[in-house]
Amino acid sequence: MVNLHRYEGVNLTGLCNKPAIQLQEHEKTLYYERMAFLIEIPTIYDEIDGSRLSLTIGGVKALNQDNLYNKKGADEHFKIFIGFQNKVCTNLCVWTDGYMSDLKVTSIGQLRACIRSLLENYNAPYHLTMMRHFEEHSLTEKQFALLIGRCRMYQNLPKTMQNEISPLLFGDNQISTVVKDYYRDRSFCKNEDGTINLWRLYNLFTGANKSTYIDNFLDRSVNAFHFVEQLKYALSNQQQSWFLN
Repeated sequence: MVNLHRYEGVNLTGLCNKPAIQLQEHEKTLYYERMAFLIEIPTIYDEIDGSRLSLTIGGVKALNQDNLYNKKGADEHFKIFIGFQNKVCTNLCVWTDGYMSDLKVTSIGQLRACIRSLLENYNAPYHLTMMRHFEEHSLTEKQFALLIGRCRMYQNLPKTMQNEISPLLFGDNQISTVVKDYYRDRSFCKNEDGTINLWRLYNLFTGANKSTYIDNFLDRSVNAFHFVEQLKYALSNQQQSWFLN
């Protein structure tokens, strides 16, 4: 199995190589720990609407996603990404091409190779260009209100209807945070006339995502990007959006 290192003073290496049946009572819950790492590369950065974005690499290891009863050498699951961190608010900006959501490896060598492949194929300039386009489109106050109402409705739609709509992974708690920050966030709140551009809206969603457990955090981060991107297409008359109609 992958040789996990120490986390918060607990040696997980020994635990990960011990069969579950041999765990002592105080060791059992350690299998459900979630770990994340971030590596910032401050020399690679850009700016959008006054926000400095710094290239960031990271990943998540959630032990609850592994089958603890598998024998040594079985696949272990990781999530890894490369994207940008907004230094104004520490929000992470991640999209599909910079994300491996269910990486399965049996060795450190495989993990290293997959991370290298992700880094080599990531197109940072293109990612930045797509985010910069968010500045060019805005929602009126009425459109924002409709969007929020639709977001709250989405979770209760029949599955057949959800399958026909762009997916939204944010629940009521996160949507409530978006509404609160629409009025109160110092950097990304609405304009005086109630309008808000999609770059600011995107950051309201990535900000609300901070309350998510780290094993689901990256999936929601990617979803926030694609959700706002679909709004951008709708506003530019390239396609319809159920959330705005």
